[in-house]
Amino acid sequence: MTTLPARAPSLGLFAAELLDVPGLMAAPLLPAVPVAPGRGEPVLVLPGFLAHDVTTIRLRRSLAAAGYATQGWGLGLNLGARSDLLDRLAARVATLARESEQPVTLVGWSLGGVFAREVAKLAPQHIRLVVTLGSPFSGDPRANNAWRLYELVNDHPVHAPPVAVELAAKPAVPTVALWSMRDGIIPPACAAGLDGERDAAVEVDCRHLGFACSHNGIAAIGATLTDWLARSG
Repeated sequence: MTTLPARAPSLGLFAAELLDVPGLMAAPLLPAVPVAPGRGEPVLVLPGFLAHDVTTIRLRRSLAAAGYATQGWGLGLNLGARSDLLDRLAARVATLARESEQPVTLVGWSLGGVFAREVAKLAPQHIRLVVTLGSPFSGDPRANNAWRLYELVNDHPVHAPPVAVELAAKPAVPTVALWSMRDGIIPPACAAGLDGERDAAVEVDCRHLGFACSHNGIAAIGATLTDWLARSG
């Protein structure tokens, strides 16, 4: 398998992420972004590291306005991997699938996307589609600008979580990776992945913090859902 470059985004790109902090903070107050209509499909949105459901409100509002049945992950602040986290998420997905009488789509931002892929490996029968947003599922887990903070907050190395995972292995459901050349936290190669690690990779014109709250990020997510949910029937 091709080896991805173990290189985090430049300091300049990392610093530019600060430009999106005001938009991220104001996202709950911003209007919905128009996206193509859904048909009531359930969508569970997982936040990134050190983020919570408030950070995905604009995305969920936009998808809800388009007709999707959206929900936040409901687990508070995403502090990183925990021994019971994937089982708790799998149980929540099973409940949503049972209540909606159809499989659930998972949209995961950054570390939330890594969790979404792993949950899809545990419970593929309950999941229709996984969409990751700048998620570091491929390559070196330390080839980014977040791993030091992750290890400061957690009691385990970023490459050795307290659960058995194979991050680059593709789930047995359609899996689409959204990535950006402007990402200042996760390098494009690690977020886009390699052939065989996902079904498709889509470039988005936004920074890492803009994936789930900027106009470009939300529009790209909406277009991805329209395309891939139509394929799955």
